[in-house]
Amino acid sequence: MITLKNGKVVGLKMTKYPSFAAVDLGSNSFHLVVAREVDGRLQLLHKEKHRVYLAAGLDKDFILDADAIERALHALKQFAATLAGFDKKHVEVAATYTLRNCKNLRHFLKQAKLVFPYKINVISGQEEARLIYQGVANYVHDDNNRLVIDIGGGSTEIIIGKHHSHKHLTSRNVGCVTMSKLFFNDAKLTEKRFKKAIIHAEQNIEPITANYQKVGWQSSLGTSGTIKTLSAINDELFETRVLTLDSLRDIQAHFVSAGELDNVHIKALPEERKTSIAGGLAILIAAFNQLGLEQLEYCDYSLREGLLHELAQNDEFDIRTRTIDSFAEQYTVDAQHAKHICQTLTQFYKVAEPIWHLEEGDLAILKWAAYLHEVGIAINSSGIHKHSAYIVMNSQLPGFTQDQQLQLGALIRFHRKKIKAHDLNELVDIESQPRFARILTLLRLAILFHQKRQKTQVPKHEMLISKNNVTLKFENTWLEEHTLLAADLEQEQHYWKSLDIDLSISSLTGLA
Repeated sequence: MITLKNGKVVGLKMTKYPSFAAVDLGSNSFHLVVAREVDGRLQLLHKEKHRVYLAAGLDKDFILDADAIERALHALKQFAATLAGFDKKHVEVAATYTLRNCKNLRHFLKQAKLVFPYKINVISGQEEARLIYQGVANYVHDDNNRLVIDIGGGSTEIIIGKHHSHKHLTSRNVGCVTMSKLFFNDAKLTEKRFKKAIIHAEQNIEPITANYQKVGWQSSLGTSGTIKTLSAINDELFETRVLTLDSLRDIQAHFVSAGELDNVHIKALPEERKTSIAGGLAILIAAFNQLGLEQLEYCDYSLREGLLHELAQNDEFDIRTRTIDSFAEQYTVDAQHAKHICQTLTQFYKVAEPIWHLEEGDLAILKWAAYLHEVGIAINSSGIHKHSAYIVMNSQLPGFTQDQQLQLGALIRFHRKKIKAHDLNELVDIESQPRFARILTLLRLAILFHQKRQKTQVPKHEMLISKNNVTLKFENTWLEEHTLLAADLEQEQHYWKSLDIDLSISSLTGLA
């Protein structure tokens, strides 16, 4: 139920049906969509949109300027008011091109946290493309291959898929805002400028052309604001919303004849869209040229609908779990060994959770790390922790945000051997290190306990947790009989000093 105050939305009351909110922090606009799940179907309850022009605030060094940050914070404040009281588990926030590329992201996130209580997930271009396709696939049904194009403010996503599965995903670093800044910054519209812009976009798309044409498609859909606007312009000028290369060229000719943006008078072109439309048009013409498109229809579903559907899905269908399973299979991981480590991690988690205030997500990422910590053996068993971390941090992991993938890689990187402060600081920011250190200690111990790869060889023990201490108690003679593990635990005591957590070892008579 939507709550209004002085005619404005100030909050959303939960109904008996599960409700979800998706927030898309795009390079041009911020979007909020709220929906509820009724009998397995999503019903849209509320939408909000704020123009923030983030990409326009990026300088040549990819620093986001203060004005752009202020516009973004203003929008986030309003979203926070709308979502007041909303369960954090039911809100998914995805940040795209501009925030994943800006050098002062941490500064922005600190400011955002003061006004917006929900976690902002910065996603990769591949993940953005995947979610866009899911948004389309859950609403538009087709038995054949389809091509989906989404032109954003800073990047363009191009996907081929069938039903709910994608076959090719790509994110190209050309967007309507960045292209307009590069070729039409003074609002002049000439044939020469369009030619340069189109060639630039074609150069960016060309690397994927052969693979995409090889797979092929039977229908083509375009999503989001730029293509929506071009489709509306096409309808106003030529009485059809279906875009073709000829109609796009005619729109270009219309713009060129106007000479500059101020002279373009088309009802279907909103004033706020004027400064970026020429760059978006050039990108779409380039896509038609490179991919050999015959026509493109507009689709009103995109990334935020993809986010909503993944929020509504049952945990057993979590895309991240499927990704880990697929990745582990690809690298022939010893699944039984990983399963045994996960069982021990679950026991450790139950002890540590109330003292260290851990969350379900901490246990999930520990288990994922357990399954992937040995993938580096495909390169070399020596330095496996470094090889495994490199593979995980530099692979496409559908469903994972950049932060989650980095944290997963960091856990794997430091699951064994010495932990150097310099290396730790490179992968984990200072503020996150205390929490990271705690879950890392659990992973290190679980892997160490299973180093013989036999479940029967796992030592009987008792674990006690305090703020900065882990105490392990073993049967009186056990460590004397297992000198190798005793030596390894003693070494761990030294390694943990860089984590500011103490490891205490003692004996206990009559341990069950």
